[in-house]
Amino acid sequence: MSGICQDRVVVVTGAGQGLGREHALALAAAGARVVVNDLGETAKAVAHEITADGGTAVADLGDVSDWDYAEGLITRAVREFGTLDALVNNAGLNRDRMLVSMTEAEWDLVLKVDLKGHAAPLRHAAAYWRERSKQGRPVDARIVNTSSGAGLMGSVGQGNYGAAKAGIAALTVIAAAELARYGVTVNAVAPSARTPMTEAVEAFAEKMRVPETGFDIMHPGNVSPLVVWLVSAESADVTGRVFEAEGGAIGVADGWRHGPERVLDRRWLSGEIGPAVREMLAEAPAPSEVYGA
Repeated sequence: MSGICQDRVVVVTGAGQGLGREHALALAAAGARVVVNDLGETAKAVAHEITADGGTAVADLGDVSDWDYAEGLITRAVREFGTLDALVNNAGLNRDRMLVSMTEAEWDLVLKVDLKGHAAPLRHAAAYWRERSKQGRPVDARIVNTSSGAGLMGSVGQGNYGAAKAGIAALTVIAAAELARYGVTVNAVAPSARTPMTEAVEAFAEKMRVPETGFDIMHPGNVSPLVVWLVSAESADVTGRVFEAEGGAIGVADGWRHGPERVLDRRWLSGEIGPAVREMLAEAPAPSEVYGA
């Protein structure tokens, strides 16, 4: 196999099914050597599928939200292949519930797996690349995170998931700023695709149907070419960005920005706030609609 990721060593988390599986297969087809992470035996099946097709992959089973395991995952990639070139953070789950009904366990689990499950491997991969850079060794590394429209625009019934995915978007731009000096780019994708998570979401039911044209816009493999490009050497000048992807569409998400303001040379009086706020809101663009609202 050869392609734009030839011989690049890539860790893909949550790669046993859905988007992660498609990313791992596409990266291997593009020439990458892939460490396939997931909790269960599905990771071994994906790694076997890659090697059976002539690619290079190993499976590593474990929970990426565990700080020590995440460190070991990065160490395994370096030990197995001699280096690490990219980390694709994809692992995640959802526990959808309206906020008034959500349990503490549902909140904690989603924030742990989705947000900490990104932060832990990112932290240890970054430490590896920083050390290489300090030693004067070349670094041309990539991190690709997985956010969501639920985190960018909000989604009714997904307060925990949306908060985690919004945190991932913020983590992406912060890490991009911090790691640029070491030769590391950090971007995120916000995909819309058929996965074990979205198949259970009623709002996606119509989108899940394959149209008569035969182009399955919700196939998770539609997102993978963008991930492959972001992992490749070609994307070296792109960092701190969040890309939306669905079917044949890709776009750049434009997040929070400084908007209209009013400035006084003294402290505001409470009675002055209302008119000023209404003036600013009239000048500002309307926010994107919350999914499901």
